[in-house]
Amino acid sequence: MKKKLVHPAFIFILAFTLFITGCSSNGNSSESTATTGNSDVSLENVPERFANGEGAKIKVIRKIGGDDHTAQFLAGAKEEGEALGFQVDVFTANGDTAKFHDAIAQGLEEDYDGFIISHGDDEATVNAVQKLVDAGKSVVTFDSTEALSTIEGVTLTSQNDEALATLALDQLIKDTNGEANIVYLWVDGFPPMVRRNNVYQEKLDKNPGLQEIERFGVAAADTSVQTQNAVAAMLNKHPKGEIDAIFATWDAFAIGAARAIKEAGRDEISIYGIDVSNADLQEIQNEESSWKYTAAVDPKLIGSINLRILAKKLAGEETPDTYNLEASLISQEELLKSSEPINMVNLANTIEGWGQSTEFDEEWMTTLREYYKK
Repeated sequence: MKKKLVHPAFIFILAFTLFITGCSSNGNSSESTATTGNSDVSLENVPERFANGEGAKIKVIRKIGGDDHTAQFLAGAKEEGEALGFQVDVFTANGDTAKFHDAIAQGLEEDYDGFIISHGDDEATVNAVQKLVDAGKSVVTFDSTEALSTIEGVTLTSQNDEALATLALDQLIKDTNGEANIVYLWVDGFPPMVRRNNVYQEKLDKNPGLQEIERFGVAAADTSVQTQNAVAAMLNKHPKGEIDAIFATWDAFAIGAARAIKEAGRDEISIYGIDVSNADLQEIQNEESSWKYTAAVDPKLIGSINLRILAKKLAGEETPDTYNLEASLISQEELLKSSEPINMVNLANTIEGWGQSTEFDEEWMTTLREYYKK
């Protein structure tokens, strides 16, 4: 019987092609080869699977794309894998379900040892992953349907969406003393959005002073632009005094909303968001921005941890069925206290523990990094 181990604890802004060199001309895929090892480093203590210095061939397939979060997630997986001597190829379907499923099916026909599947949200993905497992492939999934965790040997990872929503909403409630007219930016159809929405509904039920006056959202290649236009139109319907805050469940929503609010001169409205990227940090650090808080997990670290879990599977080591990454709350006030601009690299100087984790980082991985160090 399968032992359950649960660890306690999209579509948006920038073009995918910015995240990494070596991408194809359409920005949808990237291929690489593992580096030659350092013969001065002994591989005696590494698992037999990697003791011959041949590494592994990995495919990362993500349904959503076109945003900075996707770029950093893929970069984290790619960099971690290549540091271990793996070949890591990546693909993003940019929200196209058919392309996403085709990529998984094509990967099955190729000689990959393992897969990281991101944002698989339907039964077809479950069936496709089952075929990968049946073919002897190791699989880790991120922010995907919970049904995938029932497949023997598959690990389902996620941001702790309940924690993300709770951090942002609790701050909103604190700042408004539980009395606020809220615009809710959300879109259905994605497992993370469903989990965040559950928390939102609970908060509304427990805080009758919170009143939702508008709810909308769209997941598209230009989400931030569409959100900006929608929020601008919405602001024309509601004069000053009718809206206190916006809860944006994706950072692309928050970016679009912040731009619309600035153009309309409606700085009385505060934005509480989820997720973070360099573009987000730049916006939040604008003193005139209405984006006051965002709850997030480092997307690059997410990619790295997913790759480590996959490496452990390939090594034949025990891995959990599910794993949630811990969330942090980032405030505009904290960022503005910095004497230098804050980005995803130096955010750890402001947010304790940001981008750092030894989870699933084994001693033999350190040896492989030394062996393949450039």
